[in-house]
Amino acid sequence: MLAPFLLRCAPALRFLRDRQGVAALEFALLGALIVTLAVGIIEFAMILFVNTLMEGGLREAARYGVTGFSGGAATRQEAVLAIVGQHTRGLVDIEEVSLETLVYPGFAEVGQPEPFTDANGNGSYDGAPAEPFTDINGNGVWDSDMGAAGLGGPGDIVLYTLSYDWPLMTGLLDGVIGTDGRMPLDASIVVRNEPFGAAGGGG
Repeated sequence: MLAPFLLRCAPALRFLRDRQGVAALEFALLGALIVTLAVGIIEFAMILFVNTLMEGGLREAARYGVTGFSGGAATRQEAVLAIVGQHTRGLVDIEEVSLETLVYPGFAEVGQPEPFTDANGNGSYDGAPAEPFTDINGNGVWDSDMGAAGLGGPGDIVLYTLSYDWPLMTGLLDGVIGTDGRMPLDASIVVRNEPFGAAGGGG
């Protein structure tokens, strides 16, 4: 009884014991995951590297900006951007970089709204004349950030913010990181300008 049954099952048993092609099957199952993981590691490493270069470049640019000089550039802003370009080793396209510089009266005011009278006590600005405000940056309207655009004068507090959309190297992780194949990166630093004189240059 048992022998005929075993004879009928012999092909199936041989198939189950056969190890040929196992490596190919395992690679088919795990290969895509391994490739995706490797690409992800490379993409994240480049993002961190470029962001570090941006921070270092902005720090060096701000150190130059506080002196008030523009060097051979037409404006201080152009000189600052040129320094950022030098320190990002050609990985950041300066033509696509956004550099915002805001001037504040003191360090405590960085990123703060312009002071206003909260007439109804709701904690938000509802508009003049019901809620008068102090126009710190002199643009005639209330701002949620009192910083005035520019690189400031002697002794001013300046916030430098650098933004750049880094193009991902592959489209493999488009649905996981970034937007439309790009990863938004930014760096910022707050400094006080040196007490430079009129000869320091403008811009």
